Amino acid sequence: MKRIFALLLAAVSLISLTACAQPKAKTASKYQLAAPQYPQMAQYPDETKFSKPNGDFDSDGFNKVYDAWQADRRKQTDQPEGYTDVLDGYLRAAIPQLLTGGSGENKVCSPINLYMALAMLAEVTGGESREQILALLGSGDVDALRAEAAAVWNANYCDDGAVTSILANSLWLSDKISFKQETMDALAKYDYASSFRGEMGAAAFDKALQDWIDQQTGGLLKEQASGLTMDKETILALASTIYFRAKWSGEFSEANTVPDTFHADSGDTTCDFMRQRGTNTYYWSDHFSAVSKRLEGSGAMWLLLPDEGVAPEELLADEAAMDFLLSGGESAESKYLIVNLALPKFDIASDLDLADSLKALGITDVFDPAISDFSPMTDDTAAYLSQAKHAARVTVDEEGVTAAAYTVMMVCGTAAPPEEEVDFVLNRPFVFAITGTDGLPLFVGIVHQPQP
Repeated sequence: MKRIFALLLAAVSLISLTACAQPKAKTASKYQLAAPQYPQMAQYPDETKFSKPNGDFDSDGFNKVYDAWQADRRKQTDQPEGYTDVLDGYLRAAIPQLLTGGSGENKVCSPINLYMALAMLAEVTGGESREQILALLGSGDVDALRAEAAAVWNANYCDDGAVTSILANSLWLSDKISFKQETMDALAKYDYASSFRGEMGAAAFDKALQDWIDQQTGGLLKEQASGLTMDKETILALASTIYFRAKWSGEFSEANTVPDTFHADSGDTTCDFMRQRGTNTYYWSDHFSAVSKRLEGSGAMWLLLPDEGVAPEELLADEAAMDFLLSGGESAESKYLIVNLALPKFDIASDLDLADSLKALGITDVFDPAISDFSPMTDDTAAYLSQAKHAARVTVDEEGVTAAAYTVMMVCGTAAPPEEEVDFVLNRPFVFAITGTDGLPLFVGIVHQPQP
C-alpha cells in the first residue's frame, strides 16, 4: 500500500506522501526527536556600548568585538568556489516557471527556499525519482548535492543582530512508521533538519507544524501556515523555511514619501512612493532598465522596470533579463549617474501549488504511485508525493526589506563621477529580486499592484 509524503516550504513549501486506495515553538517541543547544531555567530557590536561617560570612545574594545564578528561572517560566507554556478540552470528554469502564467497578479517566490526543500526531497528518494531532482538542481549525484546545498545554506544563514537571514528545515514523521536512521542522519548533517514525530491527522500535531513555521518565519506567513495540515495517511512531511530581514544601506526618509499614481493593469491607483536621490549605477538593455538598492550587511534589492508595452512575465522569459539577474548586472549596459529613485511601498504574498510546476520542470516520478521511489526513507510502505505547496511574502518600506520563504545581491558602481541624472520611477508593473551576500536570488517577484 502506498502512502503520502509531504514537503513544506515557507517561503513555505509543503510536499506530502499519501496512501493509495532551530526550532523554538513550544507546541512542537514535545514531539521533537533531534535538533541540528546551528552556527554560533558573534553579534554586530553596538557602538553605544563603547561610548564612555566623558565622551571618549573605547576603540580597542569595539575593534575586538568587531573583529570577532567579522571572523564569524567570513566563516559563513567562505564557501567552496563555484557552488553558485551549479544553480544557474535550476534558477533559469524555476524562476519563470513559478512566476509566470498569472498575468495581472502579484507573485513572489523564494527559489533558494525551494532549492533547499528539493535537496531534502532528494535525500529521501531513490532511483529515477532522485535522478530527476538531481537533474533539475544541476548535481551529478547526491554527494555533490549535499556539498552544494550545505554551501548555499551556510552562505545565506546569518543571525548576527545586523542581518537576519534564517534558513530552517524539518521532518515531520508518522509514529506508525519506522524510518531509516542513515537518511535521518544525512538530513540533519547536510540540511540542518530538525525532526518531529507524532500522530498524523491529529489537530495537535498539525498545530505543532503550523507553530514551527510561524516561529521560523517571524509570523510573516501566519495566515498561510494556519491552513497546512497532514491527514492520517501522511507518513512524512518535509518543511523548509526562510526568513529574511535587512535594512537599506541608505534608508529612505519618511518625509520624502508621498502619494502618487501607479499604472496597474486594472487601472490607475494611488499608493505611497518612497523617493531618494543619489549616485548609483543605472543599467539598461533590450526591454528593460534597472537599478539596485544595497542592503546593509547583505546583498541588494534589484529593481527591473520593463519598457512600455513589455509585461513583467515577458521579461522573466527573456534570456537577456535572466542573464542580468543572475550575473549581478554584468550583462547589461551601465552608467554611474545621479538616480532619482521612486519606489512604491509594497507588501505582497503568494500561495502556490507546486505540483504542476515541478512536473513541468521534470520532476514527475515522485507523483506517480506506480513508480515513485522513497526506499531511502522507509521500507515499511511504498509512498508517493501528494502535496507540494509554496508560500512567500515580501514587504518593503523606508527602513528596509522583510521577507519570508526567499533572495539578495551586492552591487557597486564605478568610481567615475556622475555627469548626468535619470528618473527611475517604478510606477507600472515591475520585477524585483532580493539577493544574499553570495549573489543568489533569495526572493524574486512581480509587482502588478502595490499593497501597503
